[in-house]
Amino acid sequence: MLAMLNSPSWLKPEIIPGLPFRWYGLMYVVAFLITWVLFRYESKREKKPWTEETAANFFLWSIIGILIGGRLGGTLIYEPTNYYWTHPWMILWPFDESGAFVGYQGMSFHGGLLGLIVATLIWCRVKKESWLEWADLIAVAAPLGYTFGRLGNFINGELWGKVTTAPWGMVFPGAPAFSADQPWVRDVAAKVGIPITSATQLVNLPRHPSQLYEALFEGLVLWLFLWFVLRKRKTFPGCNLAAYIIGYGVVRFFIEYFREPDASLGYIIKWGDPNAPTYLFTTPFNFSMGQILCFLMIVAGCILMYVFYRRSKTHPAQVASAQGKARANPGATEAAAARKVQSSTARKRRKQIK
Repeated sequence: MLAMLNSPSWLKPEIIPGLPFRWYGLMYVVAFLITWVLFRYESKREKKPWTEETAANFFLWSIIGILIGGRLGGTLIYEPTNYYWTHPWMILWPFDESGAFVGYQGMSFHGGLLGLIVATLIWCRVKKESWLEWADLIAVAAPLGYTFGRLGNFINGELWGKVTTAPWGMVFPGAPAFSADQPWVRDVAAKVGIPITSATQLVNLPRHPSQLYEALFEGLVLWLFLWFVLRKRKTFPGCNLAAYIIGYGVVRFFIEYFREPDASLGYIIKWGDPNAPTYLFTTPFNFSMGQILCFLMIVAGCILMYVFYRRSKTHPAQVASAQGKARANPGATEAAAARKVQSSTARKRRKQIK
């Protein structure tokens, strides 16, 4: 009896065979639509003052930032041959050198996040908007959309995990096979019920379905926490954003132990076993590029959480609370502004008397 699963044979990268439309691209569209719906819902719940057109314009900039940043990160960091460093015009060109449509294969989450931050910061600077007010809304909406991006990876049969004997381990057709002349290969094959007929046999062993781990924990679970636990309890501007950065970094850091690092990069830090293969888990002290970037996310998120918290404490009224009260009672806001002016005038007069 096989103690493993086979990647569903009916799942193909192309939506319609022979046409350049892939499920991965469709999953990106679904992700953006879901994020948009949640973003608009939360905007209305918090009675944000911006119009539908303004929100759509911000969201368009966000998408552009994600796509450009994700593509730059995927090609310049994870591409093994340095091809895109010598052919930078091909980074955003969806055709190969023969003219065949290949789409945008290779997107980096960390690059996409950085692109999103840069694009929205520029937009808010131009529009004179509060970036944290917008960023907090995106932070609680994005993880659920991100779930579908990882499902796209699963449908593509890419970004598989390390070899496992777990009963939910899955054989991916595109994963490299191993020679049966290696004892560990025969041992794993025996545990999961794969028959070995010769020492020269190549065996495709089951892997952790790490794409599904990421879809579940980086996407659905993180979204449930942010949306149902933190969203209505946000105590200061930037809290949701910092919590998302920390949460994603922590979850992805540990899932990376189950995911096989990119073969072109391997382990970046080898504090455990310098000769450890990337397709087996042998030590927790070897770290992939994804783990290094996630660690930096955790550190950055903690710093931002502290900075945003301290910043809110330096003002008598927190920005988010003041904005909510202003929308609920404009007259009170005007009165408060008048009192502030009067108070400022009184202080100046006292200084003159002194």
